[in-house]
Parts: sequence; C-alpha cells; structure tokens
Amino acid sequence: MNKRSKKKLLRGCLAAALILFGSSATYAQATPQRVVSINVCTDQLAMLLASEAQLRSVSFMAVDPFLSTMADQASRLPLNDAQVEEVILMKPDLVLASTFSSRTTVELLHELGVRVEEFEPARDFEDIRLQIARMGNLLGQPERAQAEIESMEAALAEIDRPSSDLSVALYYANGYTSGPGTLIDAVVRQAGLKNIAERAGVRGSTRMPLEMLIMEKPDIILSSSRERGPALAFENFEHPAMHALENQARIVSIDDNLTVCGGPFTVKAVEQLAGAARE
Repeated sequence: MNKRSKKKLLRGCLAAALILFGSSATYAQATPQRVVSINVCTDQLAMLLASEAQLRSVSFMAVDPFLSTMADQASRLPLNDAQVEEVILMKPDLVLASTFSSRTTVELLHELGVRVEEFEPARDFEDIRLQIARMGNLLGQPERAQAEIESMEAALAEIDRPSSDLSVALYYANGYTSGPGTLIDAVVRQAGLKNIAERAGVRGSTRMPLEMLIMEKPDIILSSSRERGPALAFENFEHPAMHALENQARIVSIDDNLTVCGGPFTVKAVEQLAGAARE
C-alpha cells in the first residue's frame, strides 16, 4: 500500500470513528470546554490560562523540564503524541498547535471538521503579549490573559539592568548563534546588553565561526544550561582559542526552558541574564 492509499484509509477510519464516538468539534466560537494542545509552547500558554477541566490534554514534551517551565503541572494532565487518531478520540472542540506541528495531523483535523488554532513561535516580547491575549480570547479567559500581560510588564520594568554597555555572544553546540529575529536575542536586548551577532550581520540562527567570535571579543558568552556531553557537537568548546576567550569573558548560562517558548516565564531569562551581567 502506497503512502497516498494509507492516508486515504486513515481518513476513512477517522471519519468512522467520528460517527462511532461522536464529536463535539465545531467551528462555533462558543467557549471551548474540551481543549487539546499538541505543542509544548501552546501547552504552557493553555496551562497558564485555561480554567479547571477545560484543558484535556497536552503534548508529551510538556513534561520535559528542559523544554517546559510547567513540567510538574503537565504531569497531572493526560499526554498526547500529536497523532490525529488519539486527538480525535478525545473529542476536542479546540486543538492548539504550532505552525511547526505535524502538517499531516493539522490538515487531517481540519478536514475532519475539528477547529485548530496555530501559533507562530514568539520572537520577541511583543509576540508574547499578542499570543497571551490571543490564547485568552480563544479560551474565553481574556481577564486572566490581561492579568498575565500586566504582571509580565511590571516584572520587566523592575529588572535591574547593568549600567555598563556590555556585549554578549550567544554560542551553542556546533558553533550556532542567534541574532535579531529570535526570542533569545530579545532577551539579551531586554537585559540591556548588546548581541554581537547583530554587529556581525547575523540574523536568525546560524553558525558563527570561532574566528569571528574571537575577533568580536565579547564581554559575556551565553551558552546552554545543559551539560556538554562527549560529542563532536561540543568540539568547538575544546579549542585552545576558545579556552583563552573563556578566561577573558564571563561565562553565563540561563535555563533553556525559559526561551524554548515565549511566555511570562521568559521574563526570568531576562532577570537571570541581567543579574549575571551585574556580577
């Protein structure tokens, strides 16, 4: 059986499941009561804002503490693997997804009449504000959303930023860095620091040659909070020139789960970075 035939068979089976089990899925704009999230970023926004029993399931990634700031809360909810078959059997009236979620799952859910709302990855704090507000409206919780936004704004305003003009190099496994257009770059800016990637003409996420990193002479090197394993991906950190640079610059790490997704919790990343820069 070829791929097209399998997909056609899957559609038929799912349609039969809808008839057998029934479905509350419609595109009506009534406040949803059976919400399923299939992405770690929508998981966290939904857990922040949904009322009790409104959120029926989150993705399996939500319980990974390296990816999610709300792993403990997620562990008390049913988990899903973002597979259309399991989602349909939950009879959702709203599915929350990312634009990076499985296209097959999202398209099949649309075809079966399930309401799916997709979220772009947040790239700055304005995106975070807009996404919190949108999630609040989708869940019928605009007041909770507004309260989260106001709390986030207040926390950002209270951050004690360093007085000196310090430069930061974001440097990760395989020599990757991040420039303007990424959430971690927005964190650097909010902390009152300068990202050398912008000065080097880097946008988005890409590799930065070690030579460029050394020439820029950053005051701070920001790397992942995860331990470096014995892998070729971390070979760049063992170069003698990198060791010399590490003796000159301040080495800082912030919790990865604060910047995998955008949310009110991302303020903690700014606090951690600004605090490390003041030391």
